[in-house]
Amino acid sequence: MKTWHKVAIGVGAAAALGGIVLFSVNQANKGVVTVQSAKVATQESLVSLVTASGEIKPTTYTNVTAQGFGRITEILIKEGDQIKKGEKLLLQENVQANADVQAQSAAITSAEAGAQAAEASYKAAQADLTSQQANLEKAKLDYDRGQGLYKDGLIPKQDFDQRKTSFDAALAAVESAKARVQSLRAQLNQTQSQVNQNRAVLVRTKDILSKTAYISPINGIVSYLPVRLGEYVVPGIQNSNGSFLMTLSDMSVVTAEVKVDETDIVNVKLGQDADVTIDAVPGKVFKGKVTEIGSQAVLRSSGLTTTQTTTSTQEAKDFKVVVTLATPPENLRPGLSTTAKIKTAEKKNVVAIPIQALAVRTRKDLEEAAKNAKKQGSSGVTLAAPPPPAPGDPKKDEVQGVFVINGKKAIFRAVETGIAGVTDIEITKGLQPGDVIVVGSYKALRTLKPEAQVKVDNSAPKKQEDQQS
Repeated sequence: MKTWHKVAIGVGAAAALGGIVLFSVNQANKGVVTVQSAKVATQESLVSLVTASGEIKPTTYTNVTAQGFGRITEILIKEGDQIKKGEKLLLQENVQANADVQAQSAAITSAEAGAQAAEASYKAAQADLTSQQANLEKAKLDYDRGQGLYKDGLIPKQDFDQRKTSFDAALAAVESAKARVQSLRAQLNQTQSQVNQNRAVLVRTKDILSKTAYISPINGIVSYLPVRLGEYVVPGIQNSNGSFLMTLSDMSVVTAEVKVDETDIVNVKLGQDADVTIDAVPGKVFKGKVTEIGSQAVLRSSGLTTTQTTTSTQEAKDFKVVVTLATPPENLRPGLSTTAKIKTAEKKNVVAIPIQALAVRTRKDLEEAAKNAKKQGSSGVTLAAPPPPAPGDPKKDEVQGVFVINGKKAIFRAVETGIAGVTDIEITKGLQPGDVIVVGSYKALRTLKPEAQVKVDNSAPKKQEDQQS
């Protein structure tokens, strides 16, 4: 036999042997799932956090809008300036308003002079009435005396008639004086009312004049100033907003106003601690507390509350939560982006596992796995915690649990959970420290069946190894 024949026979035999070995290995590993494992341990502390983003806002701020028609004649501040309550901010042209005040002041002076003249006439009329009443008294005495003398025949009828005529004239003069007093009294009241009316109009015109100078109502900073010198502004009319001039913010008490997802809002309570980070201040964490929780859901797309829209929608909703910072930095500005991590719960010495280790299987799958295990004679390997019976369709009834590694099998064990942290979740029932559970990979956990054969491989994934190299 030639040499090359021998070589060919040897290569063929080696290939056949290799194929047999590979086939045997594949048959041995058929149905075996490669998984990653970890031991259940007790954590000293597990903190449940709700993370939400938003922006920095002062507790007190005011938007200054135009109070009247006119042109801006002077701007006394600039954006970013510190201001105090009562400080002048901006001046608006006041020619007409000032002229109205002067005209009304002159009208008041004139009305007051008329009131003084009316008062003098009224007093003169009162004095004249007093004089006429005295004349009436004298005429009445003469008339009474004349009546007696005339009856006794001591005076002629002509003298008696003259005395009666004088009495009647005096009586008429008194009535005329009374009427004149009443007339002048009404005239005096009228002039005094005109004075009061003019004074009220003067208050109004002075108020209009005062509104041409804009005064700060709070202490703080000028956080936004969009207007320029010479611009014309108009006040709000009915449903139309007035010209926007500036925003003043009191930065002594600063808050982070964030939007919390509707699935997390039930865990947020007043007074809970929060860690706040600000994008403009990297590397620093500011402490705060929840001081306000919105009661109305806000639509994520439009920003309107659910009561402001008449159409029903299934889109995601948020709730406003206000976190007040304990020690805000001095250089903060309203509108800075921020993230708040609200501590909603904390437990000490808890049994916890990675969140990704949790799996959900239907009750039907678990029952079938248990039956198959008994048929194969694996009496020593059964479900450690069989799912409790539940009404309904077994195909739809889902059970939450983890896969516990028992020998070379993955046993599904139902568990009860507590609070959830960032990466771990509390197990209140179903696991003990030291149990070995399946924690990865995601694909394996998603497709892993109860009672399946598994092989543990905790080495780093190839992609991570390639990135590290």
